[in-house]
Amino acid sequence: MACKADLLVANAGQLLTLDRPAPRRGAAMSDLGLVRRGAVAIRGGRILAAGPEDAVRAQYEADEELDAGGRVVMPGFVDPHTHVIHAGNRIDEFELRLKGATYEEIMASGGGIRSTVRATRAASDREVLSQTERRLRRMLAHGTTTAEVKSGYGLDPEHELRLLRLIRTLAATQPVRLVPTFLGAHAVPPEFDGRAEAYVDLVEEMLPQVRGLAEYCDVFCDEGAFTLAQTERILRRARELGLGLRVHADEFASLGATRLAVELEAASADHLMVTPEGDRALLAASDVAAVLLPGTAFGLGKKAYANGRAWVEARAIVALATDCNPGTAPGESMPFVIALACRAVGLTPAEAVVAATLNAAYSLKRAHEVGSLVAGKSADLLILDAEDYRELAYRFGTNPVATVMVAGKVCATG
Repeated sequence: MACKADLLVANAGQLLTLDRPAPRRGAAMSDLGLVRRGAVAIRGGRILAAGPEDAVRAQYEADEELDAGGRVVMPGFVDPHTHVIHAGNRIDEFELRLKGATYEEIMASGGGIRSTVRATRAASDREVLSQTERRLRRMLAHGTTTAEVKSGYGLDPEHELRLLRLIRTLAATQPVRLVPTFLGAHAVPPEFDGRAEAYVDLVEEMLPQVRGLAEYCDVFCDEGAFTLAQTERILRRARELGLGLRVHADEFASLGATRLAVELEAASADHLMVTPEGDRALLAASDVAAVLLPGTAFGLGKKAYANGRAWVEARAIVALATDCNPGTAPGESMPFVIALACRAVGLTPAEAVVAATLNAAYSLKRAHEVGSLVAGKSADLLILDAEDYRELAYRFGTNPVATVMVAGKVCATG
């Protein structure tokens, strides 16, 4: 006699289970656990079984069925690097870049991150929540069901703690699962001009206060941001306090942050656009995820992107993220990141899917819960408006996601 399920997602032309454990490296990134004519049985918001439809039906009877119509069914996207919580935009700076100004020049003139800090500090809680909710809705509509969210547009104790509390509010009031990260070391605020070390002291003082609000601590280690020594100070203190570690590394210049991420056993090193070959080999031999952000290079109009092919061939744990932020990557779409990763970063469609789901979940220490469709995990899944998963890479400029489900409930439809 068949067991009872709440819901059966049936008639999947391609079911991507990604049923091998995380993390995936090298050739394993090409294995999507693809099942033709598959189905997923769900009860209580969790997956009971995912596999060939005949086998699933033989095990489970469902109160309700959702017909996938011969289309692709796959795990929800996991976006492991975003700055989605902020107020305002930087459209004026975008136009300046089109006229030839560099990101570094804009930062040096008081724009960039500082511009968003001013706007975010001035906005009410309601304004910040409203603007961020709209971005999260767009992320959800494009298939993101879990997202990391960084603070970093407060840059003082009052406003950094405020942003982390607002992230907690958002986590409780909308469907996307949020993973909070403290990024007090995003930039040196104007009130600390010429006193960067004093601001690092303040960030260290903030760290005990963010426990319980943030799961991770991140530092922007690059020219014009924080030095390697300052980054190490902050991250070592964060680790002492029990926070996980993430690092902005090798975006514009290689200061040694990738090696530091390995030494401190960080969860991830992110950007990695100018990583030297030796540092790439070191990271690839570790359990630190390499999070690539092709939307940032696209947003900055750069011709050079992170070398994703080299990272895969080095057997690194490659993940993809949007870097959703108001200055360099004002985009919420993981499908666009996948399309870009295949064209500009050197990933295949299958590798990009793994990087945007299972490996991304691993980088957030969530692979036990999301990132693949296997029994016991949360039923976070997508039905694509496509019969072949490769359309995620092939198409761009439109939304290929037809249905988004979080914990067994339909939360968005195209």
